[in-house]
Amino acid sequence: MEKEENQNSTSMEPNQETTKKTEELNKNLNTENKQKIDQDPKEETKELTPEEKINELEDKVARTFAEMENQRRRFEKEKDDAFEYGGYSFAKEALNLIDNLDRSKHILENDDKLKETEALKKTLEHLDIIKKDLISIFEKNNIKPIDSLNKKLDPNFHQAMMEIEDDTKEPGTIIQEIQKGFTIKERLLRPSLVGVSKKVTKKDEKTEENQENLGNK
Repeated sequence: MEKEENQNSTSMEPNQETTKKTEELNKNLNTENKQKIDQDPKEETKELTPEEKINELEDKVARTFAEMENQRRRFEKEKDDAFEYGGYSFAKEALNLIDNLDRSKHILENDDKLKETEALKKTLEHLDIIKKDLISIFEKNNIKPIDSLNKKLDPNFHQAMMEIEDDTKEPGTIIQEIQKGFTIKERLLRPSLVGVSKKVTKKDEKTEENQENLGNK
């Protein structure tokens, strides 16, 4: 019996040692796996130094101030434009008053019944006074007429409506003003409608040939 017990105890000792070794191996494997996971670059977050954090904050503050400054300048420009050109549409419509005065004056001057009458003379004088007062009010508000006659055509301020043959003027010179243009603070309110000079065209060849043929006959 003692021999059997000794044999059993002897056989159990290696099994316990094997179990311990297995547990130690598993423990080591778990430790290694944990270290690998901790060292995974995907999950690793780099801690910024205090100097890097300060530089990052300074950059964000500088960007914010730059954006605020751009917005301030944009708002200032919009405010100035609204103040300077807020009456642009009204001024453009008001020019119709001057146009209507000119039309009325032209109609009265061409009325055969009123020609050379004292009533016509006084009426035209009053219309001229009203027109001068309107232009004076416009000029006080920086709305000024465009000088056109005898000037070279400038597409920025003039719109050519017709060409008129005239050898006494350089081609492209304004020799007729159909409708006066105006500017508001050097910005075009409406262009002047004008007629410009061009060289007198020569007779075409067919006309000359016909005249020669008639002469030969």
